[in-house]
Amino acid sequence: MNSLLLALSLWGGYTLAALDPKCAPGGNFDLKPWNLQLPVGDPGKPTTIKSADLQGCNGFDNPDFFFTNPDDGALVLKVPGSPDSAQCVTTPNSKHCRTELREVNPSNGQPASWDPKAATNRLFGRLLATSTGDKSGTVVGQIHIDDSVSTKPVAELYYAANGDLSMGVEQTRDGGNQIVKKVGNVPVGTEFTYEIRYEGGKLSVLINGGSEQVLDTFQLDSPASYFKAGNYLQGTTASNIHFFEITVKH
Repeated sequence: MNSLLLALSLWGGYTLAALDPKCAPGGNFDLKPWNLQLPVGDPGKPTTIKSADLQGCNGFDNPDFFFTNPDDGALVLKVPGSPDSAQCVTTPNSKHCRTELREVNPSNGQPASWDPKAATNRLFGRLLATSTGDKSGTVVGQIHIDDSVSTKPVAELYYAANGDLSMGVEQTRDGGNQIVKKVGNVPVGTEFTYEIRYEGGKLSVLINGGSEQVLDTFQLDSPASYFKAGNYLQGTTASNIHFFEITVKH
């Protein structure tokens, strides 16, 4: 069994339903745990699509940024290029735009956060990139500190144009000084899996079902956190990410 199939087997041990190319993303993916941020809107106020509007085969889609691939049913998340573009609206705390899912409480759609010291906090993705943008690449998964505590992430999984996958971990809750560690390499255009864990106070990542790579959390001291997944551009040229699975476990 190859490493990708092994990762899928270890993840759930169940047969995955085929993706329907005729459905909006909410017909193929459980989007109850997510809101969606788009790279458009008013300056400093990107458009957010609520969880309730994403769900189901006739749920929200957008032909430019968030849609189902008509060939294989993958969830496509695209981001335009230059941050100066009218179609690259950023939040006040970032100079980069994104098409990205933000974790919410699946029972009520309200912003979620959880305790990193709990037994299980995992984000799993199976995906490929047709483009990561320029050499700065994009972020395909992250843990963010609860908004009431900080505007900074705990950790971001970067995917660069040369195929390098790296985890950037903030040293403090004030942010601005990440320590970046390479955790793998997957050529652009190749399907792969990642799993990000922050549980029992320990931060780690697995690529293609490989060994758990534990990361130092410095002075973060397990802040309340939430997951994000998608396409958070770091450079100036367009990026295009296709997900075949996105799952959270607590």
